[in-house]
Amino acid sequence: MALARVVTFEGVNSERMAEMAANIEGNEKPEGLPATEMMILHDPEADKALAIVFFDNEDDYAKGDAVLNAMPSDGTPGMRASVTKHHVAVRMT
Repeated sequence: MALARVVTFEGVNSERMAEMAANIEGNEKPEGLPATEMMILHDPEADKALAIVFFDNEDDYAKGDAVLNAMPSDGTPGMRASVTKHHVAVRMT
């Protein structure tokens, strides 16, 4: 079963989001991150962002969670407010 790591960030202004988007879109995913997909949603009026990282299974989620937790905080959009794990119940692209 696919899983998603959902992280809420606060204090994410539009300038920071544009900077993050440019850095992420031009690079490979972090080494050792077995994610299948990543998406970041931004609410510029609330200065909040939601990062959703998808994994195929529990093992990949655990590896990915460890890699993401070990990343320096200057690589994040803002201040991390919460991290939750979700089962992907429905997905359509």
